[in-house]
Amino acid sequence: MIESLISGLTCGLATFYGLGDGTHGQRTANGETFDAYRWTAAHPYLPMGTKIRVTNQDNLKQVIVRVNDRGPYSHADLDLSYSAFAHIASTKKGNATVCWRVVG
Repeated sequence: MIESLISGLTCGLATFYGLGDGTHGQRTANGETFDAYRWTAAHPYLPMGTKIRVTNQDNLKQVIVRVNDRGPYSHADLDLSYSAFAHIASTKKGNATVCWRVVG
């Protein structure tokens, strides 16, 4: 499963976390302090430190994030930090259809 995620393009639903949910300032799965204003992501399988390019399929805006946490713990396929999500989509909507590819 990890090999296919690393080698190709994956699409799904992204949400965000970090503001108003108590996670800003808490420890992430890799032990660092979560900062909602840095461009990071939570993914269930990708290795910690993996960089992925995330593209919003509605407006083609992109962001490169670093996986530093596990999740998502909702209906989504990928959780972005508040700031990373806000760069590519409206936080008022709460989710976005995205595709992502490992870039480093």
